[in-house]
Amino acid sequence: MLSLILSGAALCLPLVVGARLSSFDYNQQSLLNAPDVKVSVQLGVMSRCPDALLCESRFAQVLDKVSDKVNLSLVYVAKIDDTEPDFGVWCMHGRQECAGNVQQLCVNKYAPFPNWWEFVKCQNFQGRENIGLPEVAFKCAETADVDLETSGAGQCIGSDGSGIGTEGVTLLQESTLLGKELGITKSCTVLISGRKVCVHDGSWKDCEGGHEVNDFVRQIEDEYERLNG
Repeated sequence: MLSLILSGAALCLPLVVGARLSSFDYNQQSLLNAPDVKVSVQLGVMSRCPDALLCESRFAQVLDKVSDKVNLSLVYVAKIDDTEPDFGVWCMHGRQECAGNVQQLCVNKYAPFPNWWEFVKCQNFQGRENIGLPEVAFKCAETADVDLETSGAGQCIGSDGSGIGTEGVTLLQESTLLGKELGITKSCTVLISGRKVCVHDGSWKDCEGGHEVNDFVRQIEDEYERLNG
């Protein structure tokens, strides 16, 4: 409707050769051409946690409906531990979980979102007890069309797929600190625009807006309208 009004208004104005747009006109045009702001959705997870796998499966269905309105990321729930020799981080489900976290973080950094998300889903499909294994990382990279040799993700993870690559370990430590900053203590914790909206810890808890697929879709669409309204 706005574009129609603006077009109609333009027809009523005299054409002035060489006329300059005012700062208001520039700002107005900038607003009209600005891309929509996507909704930040963060899942606080542990890569080998059953709650995380359930939560990620739920959000795979959510993305089927609102992928164009969402920036989805995973934040890893762990604890900084300077005595841990490889990762400097303590992971609840063992060092293999730390490796799985690193693998996902590195692919997230170096691959487009659809490839990264396919990588995560592939790891989950292999069974949570296998997440973090180098052979699973290589298999899922192939499935997700992520070249661990040329994309940078391989060096980030470690050439042997172990997850102890220097960059990957740094990413894990940074993600751990971010989770602490956001107040995430449970896997899986759902945040929309930085606000905790739901937790799955054995069961769905503290989900004022609901926890079904359509409930999350509704909350995301409401936030999208607020951000772009």
